[in-house]
Amino acid sequence: MPDRDAGMRLWKSEKCPGEGNRRTGSIFARAVQWFRNDRENGENSMYIIAGLGNPGSKYAGTRHNAGFEAVERLAEKYRIDITTKKFQALCGTGVIDGQKVLLLKPQTYMNLSGESIRAACDFYKIDVTEELTVLYDDISLAPGQLRIRKKGSAGGHNGIKSIISHLGTETFKRVKIGVGEKPAGFDLADYVLGRFPKEEQAEMEDAFSRAATAAARLVTEETEQVMNEFNIKRKGPLI
Repeated sequence: MPDRDAGMRLWKSEKCPGEGNRRTGSIFARAVQWFRNDRENGENSMYIIAGLGNPGSKYAGTRHNAGFEAVERLAEKYRIDITTKKFQALCGTGVIDGQKVLLLKPQTYMNLSGESIRAACDFYKIDVTEELTVLYDDISLAPGQLRIRKKGSAGGHNGIKSIISHLGTETFKRVKIGVGEKPAGFDLADYVLGRFPKEEQAEMEDAFSRAATAAARLVTEETEQVMNEFNIKRKGPLI
């Protein structure tokens, strides 16, 4: 059996390989082999946490990028570098409570998010019903409210629609981040691509932190337990 602790040390100390980085690429390849051996030996495999959004400064801070914001909070807490370009995404690997994780920000634009997530899921051969969590904005929830779900339809969200199409299943964990209902007379695209007003910014900052905490808890805890705690409006950052 391979030295699993050595594999974990490699994973925690090195990010995913970027193009042209032979040393990091070699370490990454060795770490991946350790983790594939882990799966063969019945040990835990990779867990993927993906936050949805649109790439580029034009969309930074918009309602539709709530998933990006939450994943960035998670990366900050666990010191995971998510600047590597892989799987048509910006990604980074690390460990959360002893579990190997890949944090993922698809760069395909929202409507094609499934392409990126399917590529990562196929690479690590994960069970998407248990080892994938997706964070994204939800206009049916009040600003700052969270809702955890184990499965469900796209609910009109094009990013989730793409993921369901590419994975072939509606069964994967989600952390929905409320961004507020579209006001009457507003175009939906204009609304979700707009930014939060000043009076909502503090609430949303707290929501991003709570969403990150919920996603981290889903890695090692039962979904129902996390749902019971986070599917209510709470005050104060927890991360």
